[in-house]
Amino acid sequence: MSQPFDAKNFLSTLTHKPGVYRMLDAAGEVLYVGKAHDLKKRVSSYYGSKAHHPKTMALMGQTERVEVTVTASEKEALLLELNLIKQHQPYYNVLLRDGKGYPFIHITTQQTYPRFGFHRGSRKQPGRFLGPFPNSTAVRQTLTHIQKLFRVRQCEDTFFSNRTRPCLQHQIKRCSAPCVGLISPEDYQRDVENALLFLEGRDTRVLKDLADRMEAAAAKKDYETAAQLRDQIAAIKSLHARQSITGEQAVDTDAIAVAEHKGKWAVVAVMIKGGRVLGSRSFFPRTRSEHTAAEVMAAFIAQHYLRGPVPADILVNVLPEECSLLEDSLSQQRQGPVRVRANVRGTRRGWVEMAAANAREALLMEAAGRLNAEKQLFALGEALCLDEPPTRIECFDISHTGGEQTVASCVVFGESGAVKADYRRFNIKTAEPGDDYAAIAEAVKRRYTRVRQGEAPLPDVILIDGGKGQLSAAAAVLDDIALDGPALAAVAKGPDRRAGKEVIHVRGQTQELRLPADSPALHLIQQIRDEAHSFAITAMRQRRGKQKRQSALEGIAGIGPKKRRELLRHFGGMQGVKQAGMDDLKQVTGISPNLAERIYDHFHGG
Repeated sequence: MSQPFDAKNFLSTLTHKPGVYRMLDAAGEVLYVGKAHDLKKRVSSYYGSKAHHPKTMALMGQTERVEVTVTASEKEALLLELNLIKQHQPYYNVLLRDGKGYPFIHITTQQTYPRFGFHRGSRKQPGRFLGPFPNSTAVRQTLTHIQKLFRVRQCEDTFFSNRTRPCLQHQIKRCSAPCVGLISPEDYQRDVENALLFLEGRDTRVLKDLADRMEAAAAKKDYETAAQLRDQIAAIKSLHARQSITGEQAVDTDAIAVAEHKGKWAVVAVMIKGGRVLGSRSFFPRTRSEHTAAEVMAAFIAQHYLRGPVPADILVNVLPEECSLLEDSLSQQRQGPVRVRANVRGTRRGWVEMAAANAREALLMEAAGRLNAEKQLFALGEALCLDEPPTRIECFDISHTGGEQTVASCVVFGESGAVKADYRRFNIKTAEPGDDYAAIAEAVKRRYTRVRQGEAPLPDVILIDGGKGQLSAAAAVLDDIALDGPALAAVAKGPDRRAGKEVIHVRGQTQELRLPADSPALHLIQQIRDEAHSFAITAMRQRRGKQKRQSALEGIAGIGPKKRRELLRHFGGMQGVKQAGMDDLKQVTGISPNLAERIYDHFHGG
């Protein structure tokens, strides 16, 4: 049996060194994680006689014990605090809920003819990455500008390597057709360099280079090239005027603003690269207790930037707590100076005001959406005769191609809408092709066996895209695994598959349910069902595409990458391998008689 926590004795043993402290409740759950320059002073302040903020009083009312970790510096304490917040998701901390990485532009600079392409994810592969951008739309707009202005390629390498004549992009003057040698590597490389300078905001150098080339072309009486360069210069200047460029030497900057409404917070980051406003991105931190704007700003900057790209300037509408510590940590992360500033002037002030206006607007929109979601959940609870509105709904759908590559989707909706992190898909293994009832049964069994094991929360409502047959299949599985609690319903498409005419079959009810077309409950069901359908189709197409990309030789025991390459090279492709006789296969280097027989039988049903 553990000893009761003796706060007085614990405080007497604390060190004055920096570190991280954790407040825990009676069950051992972490309620709050904090960092301190002086652990003894900071933790002791919670137990002093001084009046506390209501948030602190509520925290201490639940705290049963405190744990500390000593670090070598405040910077280490900050990083450890972030790791612990991410791991434990404490109730009283400000939590940033957006886990989606920013997109980048990837330039394959290691190639003779580099490609400019959209990229999201790991940046470990060769080449150069420009960004981050606030969203995919900003990346694609920028790529379109680059394509129009400098005619650099964006096609995939497989497409590029197999061209024998220029594609449509060349015909509409958006590519210089390096795939078929219509531009020299030197000239293409110069276009790539100008495109990079343009993306970095150094337009003056680009315009000077193009002007010099135009004059040289005119001197040689190459008027067609000179006219093309003239049009290129005019296009850059036109774009230059439209995009509010502030100067060639402008550093990468983020303008961040926080706003609060009825205890809910929004944070908006406006991103400026090379002097151009690329767009904004909204975040809604989770705050379950009272916090100040400075606390929310500090939590956002720490959680958002200390794990990713950091701009040189961060402009804010409220200075974060421990601003100097954040600046030092971010500078170390960026390997260059980083400034966090408020009360800026001129154009920079306009960026901060833009972020603040967007944050206020995002809060209003989020509040309106939340009210609508509450209304829909309440209506669904009434329609399904539940004791109270549901807070978690899971929906299943099946997708396949002629009975093959069958995939089941499971999407999850909560009080704030789609919970995409909890989406799951199931590659159906045991059901016969085309047997949707068996596919639903397999997916439901696999999902709720894991729920019974505590791997996921139990939903209040389970929806099945289908009719009575699918409902019966799912109900039989739930009865078999003794899962009680969730309401189970199947949503069948109405006559002519028209929206608003859906028929809902509810387990335990003999009468089918038909909701009015304007019912909030029906609108929610349609939204969840459509999401499940879309997710299932996407998963099925991915599975089908993966199978198509897989070589037929990969299913043959004894055939590795080297032998596969040798077979394809010897016969000129997969068709030649399939048509080869036993004696022909034996002639291939590394193919034994037994392996040749195995290959032949694989393709001829032996």
